Amino acid sequence: MGHLKTRGIILKELNTGEADKIVTIFSRDAGKLTAVARSAKRPKSKLSAGTQFICYSDFVLFKGKNMYILDSCELLEPFYEIRNDIVKLTYSAHFVDIVNDVIQENQPDKRVLELLLNSLYMLAKTDRLPELIKCIFELRLLSIAGYAPFVQGCAICGKEEEDDVLFSFKKCGFICGSGECMENDRHAMEIEPGAAKAIRHIVRSGKEKLFNFNVSPKVLEELKKISSRYLREQLERDYNKLDFLKTFDDSDRSE
Repeated sequence: MGHLKTRGIILKELNTGEADKIVTIFSRDAGKLTAVARSAKRPKSKLSAGTQFICYSDFVLFKGKNMYILDSCELLEPFYEIRNDIVKLTYSAHFVDIVNDVIQENQPDKRVLELLLNSLYMLAKTDRLPELIKCIFELRLLSIAGYAPFVQGCAICGKEEEDDVLFSFKKCGFICGSGECMENDRHAMEIEPGAAKAIRHIVRSGKEKLFNFNVSPKVLEELKKISSRYLREQLERDYNKLDFLKTFDDSDRSE
């Protein structure tokens, strides 16, 4: 029976039987894989701590007939700050939901894994707004997956980049903010120059500088509208995990 030593993050845990779990691991070396973690539900189990949602661990697995069998795990990062905060936890679930759709079984994708881990780190360890982290995560993930919006200039005429642009969902990127190009898509979204600069940064910057910027509240609202709609149209799916947080907003307004 072959074994696999790898590092990865728990995307999903499912209780089965009296004490076992089936976990989905996004691993560095083998991509997404499914494993049974025997007795992991028992408090004293050596697998208990490292097999919880979004825990990042070193794993040793053996190849079973239908799925891997988790032999051991060493917890590296539990992201306690996220799992003890309902807002951060909901955003994390949103990130994981998208990642599950983008990655494939047994196909490593270190760039996506790194983006997920860095986004969770920013969510857990910094005071960055979750809404901005979400926009960065969504647009960068789409770019990695081959759906990068066109930001080099105008997607219609090819004119080199400028600040006066619109975002066209029809053309999947920027178009000129005036003239015939604007007439080509009357439904293109007007955006602030700061939003255009932020989108260019998200798509093109190195990973070390990806989160190194802030935006005004107005620009953030534009980024949220663009990233949410662009995600939905490119992946052809509605992601509703964050709708749960609206119940908190409604209750706050009613008090």
